[in-house]
Amino acid sequence: MPGTEKPIPTAAKNDNIKVITLDTPFQRGEKMVEHITVRRPNVGALRGTSLSSLLMLDVDAIQKVLPRCTEPPLIKSELDQLDPADLVQLGTAVTGFLLTKEKREQLPDA
Repeated sequence: MPGTEKPIPTAAKNDNIKVITLDTPFQRGEKMVEHITVRRPNVGALRGTSLSSLLMLDVDAIQKVLPRCTEPPLIKSELDQLDPADLVQLGTAVTGFLLTKEKREQLPDA
């Protein structure tokens, strides 16, 4: 219905947060998840995976890190059911945080 759309969450120009709008939202309990907030992962969130695997958008590496830096925190069964385009968006957000501030500023906003 017109006029009943929910506002898209924003990260008020916070370089440590990226809000991803899912192409294919999913149901979690009573709530439809349409947006995922990705926070800059700290070193602890990256444990158990390699940076090169993340940079190559390796599915296993992305699935290991995402639950540690997303809101709502994604669980394994949700990650397994994500649309591939959404997984790429989320993985790209994580890998973008691995770049230096200078390199991130050179990237176009997508």
